[in-house]
Amino acid sequence: MAMPTFHLAPDLPPVSRLCFGSTSTPSLPFSLADGSALTGCPRVRAVHAGTMTMGEQSGAPSSLRLLDAAFDAGVNFFDSAEMYPVPQRSETSGRSEELLGRWLRARRAPRDQVVVATKVAGPSGQMTWIRGGPTSLDSQNITAAIDDSYVPMFGETEYDSSCQYTSVPIEEQLEALGTAIDAGKIRYIGLSNETPYGLMKFLQLSKDFQLRTKLLTVQNSYNLLCRNFDSGLAECCHHERISLLSYSPMAMGILSGKYHSCDDRGPPDARMNLFKGRYSEGESRYKLQSPKVKAAVKKYTQIAAKYGISPATLAIAFVLRHPLVASAVFGATKLWQLNEVLHATRIHLLDEILVEINDVHARYPNPCP
Repeated sequence: MAMPTFHLAPDLPPVSRLCFGSTSTPSLPFSLADGSALTGCPRVRAVHAGTMTMGEQSGAPSSLRLLDAAFDAGVNFFDSAEMYPVPQRSETSGRSEELLGRWLRARRAPRDQVVVATKVAGPSGQMTWIRGGPTSLDSQNITAAIDDSYVPMFGETEYDSSCQYTSVPIEEQLEALGTAIDAGKIRYIGLSNETPYGLMKFLQLSKDFQLRTKLLTVQNSYNLLCRNFDSGLAECCHHERISLLSYSPMAMGILSGKYHSCDDRGPPDARMNLFKGRYSEGESRYKLQSPKVKAAVKKYTQIAAKYGISPATLAIAFVLRHPLVASAVFGATKLWQLNEVLHATRIHLLDEILVEINDVHARYPNPCP
């Protein structure tokens, strides 16, 4: 099944991308912004497989089947994190990376055909089972996370707003990442849940450190219910040739409409029901009973029905049409959900649909920030 590869803004040249291959000589799948050719790696597809549910909501057999099906369909980019799966608990910590590593070994997927990204956990005041509950994202924690990772491919730091005024110097974080790059443990770096200031500061200091690789991506939430990326970070990404890896394109499944149909609760095995009371981060952001969320989802569902597509297809196609989105991470737990995601990569939204979408957004802006 052919899927489109990612793209940047129309007036920008292709930018370097993530690569999972031999660590001896760094290489990239596209030319850099300055036109220098760097080849030898796969193109990252329009969607990539998230492993956040694997090892908790999805058991090992179903997780491995989903990874197989995604790879067979052309998905070659897989995202994980040391804190996965969620909801986080000590008994399952690291299981998502372990399952992904097990799949890579069993599948014997050629290393030059697969892209793997993982993330180091920052301070949260919780997750004491991860390195004793890191109080900061310092060089020691970054190094430990990379050394302990089951898939030590891509170091991606996470922003924690609760520590924004007490965080360790970015220089210290870059030094640790640079050491890991030089040692061949990771290839390229990105940021997650970042702010415009944080992104620009990382870019500025990474140039001063003369790292062997540049910062390539930022992974933030972007969907019909959360378009905060457009209000500041998008401008930074546009001018600095940084791609968005958008997570939660379905807003934790809310945009499928399943939580607001019939009994207004949704299927009992849906994530927000299955882990009700155990997933504070998701529940605080995605307020199912919020009148604005309900109203917005109803309107988007009506738009999808009007044009003969599913609400999920509308949601994912909307994200993929953004010129700065390199790839959107999906969290399918069932094969039919994976197929729906793949179908959305072949959908082009007409201008008239986007007008209706923007009308809803103007009325109910970012109800899930």
